[in-house]
Amino acid sequence: MLYDDRPPPLARVGPPVHMPRCVEVNMRTIAVVSQKGGAGKTTLAVHLATEAARSHVALIVDTDPQATASRWGEWRRGAEPEVIDCGAPSLLAGKLAKAADLGAELAVIDTPPHADAMARQASRLADLILIPCRPRAFDLAAIEATAELVRSSGKPAFVVFNAGPPRAPLIYREATSLIGDAFRLPIAPVVLPERAAFHHSAAAGRTAPEHQVEGKAAGEIRALWAWTCAQLDVPPPRRTALVGAAA
Repeated sequence: MLYDDRPPPLARVGPPVHMPRCVEVNMRTIAVVSQKGGAGKTTLAVHLATEAARSHVALIVDTDPQATASRWGEWRRGAEPEVIDCGAPSLLAGKLAKAADLGAELAVIDTPPHADAMARQASRLADLILIPCRPRAFDLAAIEATAELVRSSGKPAFVVFNAGPPRAPLIYREATSLIGDAFRLPIAPVVLPERAAFHHSAAAGRTAPEHQVEGKAAGEIRALWAWTCAQLDVPPPRRTALVGAAA
């Protein structure tokens, strides 16, 4: 769902590391951050990393003690992207440096809620910060702490609306106005509404595009990843076949 009505501007988890050694890699890093639990951080992180892995060497850094991304990685039974864990903010820079040394081109950091130190460190090390948020009153009010955190990092940051009604443009306009006026955060132009494909794919260790290639969720994820590529100044994605995906 494209939404254009907005203000202008390594303890390893899962299979062996598949990243080839590279002499020099300019690795990009995305931090997915929200101080609120249940905001959709892991869903956003695994989908972006999986899209990236179709044309780049990508990995997920799971910093959440609940280890949801790590479990998802185990369910994939060796399929990319790689998932590694990181249990302390002081270890994160070293984990990212090692990944880059091994040839990683993109890292997506999945951060825990209510964990100021880890979120701040992830934001400091990131090239781009994405803040998933449901367009609902309690979620919008809770974004204040996250907004302060990401502003202190000085890095580009965008709110990504997710898990809202698929056809409710007024809700998204009102949410955009509130976030822009109160927290001065820009909004990503692609919305990820509530879709059954996100739920059906997760338990199988898959993503919405892998579950249903031509579904609406798949198109929205591809659009969000294409926009993300532009923010990171990386080559745009090339459409590739999804092996084993449902038609």
